[in-house]
Amino acid sequence: MKILIFAALLISFSFSSTIDEYLNSLKQEALKEDPNFKNFDAKRGEEIFTSKHIGKKGKEISCTSCHGTDLTKSHENFFTGKTIEPLSPKTNQKRLTDINEIEKWLKRNFNDVYNKEGTAIQKGDVITYIINK
Repeated sequence: MKILIFAALLISFSFSSTIDEYLNSLKQEALKEDPNFKNFDAKRGEEIFTSKHIGKKGKEISCTSCHGTDLTKSHENFFTGKTIEPLSPKTNQKRLTDINEIEKWLKRNFNDVYNKEGTAIQKGDVITYIINK
C-alpha cells in the first residue's frame, strides 16, 4: 500500500514539475510577445479549444472534434477514427508529462485546426484549460 501511495505521489510530482516548467517557459515567451501579459487563462483556453475553424484538411473542426468535450474520457479521432485516450491528466496520468511530447502535439494540433502554430499565450491558455478540466 505504501508503495502505491509513493508511486502516485511521484507521478503527481513529475506531472506538476514538468507542466510548471513548461508553463514557465511559455510565460517567458508570452512576455516577449506582450510585455503586459499577466497570466494564462483557462477561460481563454476553453474558447480556443472549443472554437470551430476550417482546418488544414478543409473541414470545419475544433480541438473537441478529436478530444471531445469531456477530457476525462476517450474520444475518436475525427479523421482516422482511432481512439484517443483521455486528455485530462487527472484521468490519464501519462498526459502532460514530457515537454517534447507536449510541444509536438500542440504544434501538430494547432496546425491541423487553425492552419498555424499557436502563440505562447494560446498554448499556455490551452494547457491551463486542460489541466483544470
